[in-house]
Amino acid sequence: MTVERIVRIIAGTFILLSLALAQFTGQVDLTHPTWLWLTVFVGFNLFQSGFTRFCPLDSILLKCGVKSGCGL
Repeated sequence: MTVERIVRIIAGTFILLSLALAQFTGQVDLTHPTWLWLTVFVGFNLFQSGFTRFCPLDSILLKCGVKSGCGL
């Protein structure tokens, strides 16, 4: 599995997990968006990495020896 696929899988998992936690703890009404801050963080990181091509998880996975799909 490549770095790009792992990043997408982990980002999607974190978004779904934070939304599920917000739902199950009754915080979906946005008066206490505690778990939704995780969704905001992941979404913002995906957004900025689309422009800057910098992703912290990407760097960590490359240092751990996971192969990149673009031949790096």
